[in-house]
Amino acid sequence: MTPALPSPFADAHDAARAAAEAHCRRYFLGTGGYGVGATALAALLAEAAGATGPSATADPLAPKTPPLAAKATRCIFIFLEGAPSQIDLYDPKPKLAALHGQPLPESMTKHVRFAFIKKETAVLLGSKRVFSRHGQCGMEFSDLLPRVAAHADDILMVRSMHTDQFNHHPAQLTLLAGRPFFGLPTLGSWLTYGLGSESRDLPGYVVLSAGRGTSGGASLWSSGFLPSMYAGTLFRNQGDPVLNLANPPGLPPDLQRRALDVARDLNAERFGLLRDPEIASRIAGYELAFRMQSAAPELIDLSGETRATLDAYGVERPDPPVKAARGGGPGQYRQFATNCLLARRLVERGVRFVSLFHASWDHHSNLDVELPHNCGMADQPVAALLADLKARGLLDETLVIFAGEFGRTPLGENRGGSPHVTGRDHHPFAFSLWMAGGGVRGGLTYGATDDIGWSIVDRPVHVNDLQATILRLFGFRHDRFTVRHQGLDARLTGVGGRVIDDWIA
Repeated sequence: MTPALPSPFADAHDAARAAAEAHCRRYFLGTGGYGVGATALAALLAEAAGATGPSATADPLAPKTPPLAAKATRCIFIFLEGAPSQIDLYDPKPKLAALHGQPLPESMTKHVRFAFIKKETAVLLGSKRVFSRHGQCGMEFSDLLPRVAAHADDILMVRSMHTDQFNHHPAQLTLLAGRPFFGLPTLGSWLTYGLGSESRDLPGYVVLSAGRGTSGGASLWSSGFLPSMYAGTLFRNQGDPVLNLANPPGLPPDLQRRALDVARDLNAERFGLLRDPEIASRIAGYELAFRMQSAAPELIDLSGETRATLDAYGVERPDPPVKAARGGGPGQYRQFATNCLLARRLVERGVRFVSLFHASWDHHSNLDVELPHNCGMADQPVAALLADLKARGLLDETLVIFAGEFGRTPLGENRGGSPHVTGRDHHPFAFSLWMAGGGVRGGLTYGATDDIGWSIVDRPVHVNDLQATILRLFGFRHDRFTVRHQGLDARLTGVGGRVIDDWIA
């Protein structure tokens, strides 16, 4: 502990401290059932759970070994907020094209909720995209993702996803936190809590964002009821990557270090009284911020990357013109490409979980213009990320996920009485996503939907099944990876979830 500095108020401080300690002893020994008996009970419960309890000096982000053999050690989750159209990207439906302009039978839509579609006048909307097979596996992609499609043999394509939620924010929470409620830890927080981080100088969970911002906001990278150290840290797109990270002018490093030591000692003393894990998170957070002052600027400095790498990701690409603000406005091509490159640099430096968010893919209208615009933004840098990870020997243990919160309808959007049907509504009953690396079986297309993409006809996958399988790839049984919260053993998958062994290589 840093020696105390002489103070003219030392005598008064000592008297006040003695009184406070006497009060704490009475509180600890004493009243209302919260004294020694409660402490003993807490110790017994912790022992029964195999826990040693938090320590003010222990690093909450220290690397941990999972209970089971793990295939994956880090994750890059590329989240396409708004939900891309699977019918126009991954799930070709020639029958739908043949039925273009025809209504569905009333029996199929009678009890279905839509966000905006007017059932009485809705008709089927065939896709204008051209699909072809790729790789030795023959996986099908539309012409909007030719560079990603070149990695088909490394990709697990899931065509039979479904969720319980048909509006954006609840569906986003369900996909990332297991249930559509506030206050729950997200997938990145669970993995960082369970595994810690191999990076000493950067957060274990980093969030990168492009576009106009997600409807779910910070709830999509929240730590919920887990200590705040496990929440995602949002890196900014301009200026310092993290606000208030740089020292104010004139503050010498040695003085900053002394101030941190004093704050650490005071917090450690308080932790000894209250045993609040948030105090341990605060101590670790101050120390991490101190180390990040040099690590974060180095991370975002791309001057050490080769010209070939920058060109492969398309970091300096200009945006093509598009008459729409849904994709986030000008500069998104460069920003998204930069975020993909930063994701590689982050996992290379030991960061456990990286989330890339882009908004929006919510194409209720103008689908044939705006979806190609967004895919043009994503295709090149995502393909470069896969190639870069593979070339550096990182893909085998890095799980890459490319997903939105639900799918889009085979019915065209017809709100507002417009005679032109140019988009698709929300569709939670059947959608697609893909994963690569991290121990998944590349070249596999899993599940299927019917001839128009309305319902799942083969091997349905609920979002909780996806989460259970991801946790298994990282060495956890989803039904045993729990935290006691409000008297229950809370887990990511709620009361559902099953591991899909066919996905695991």
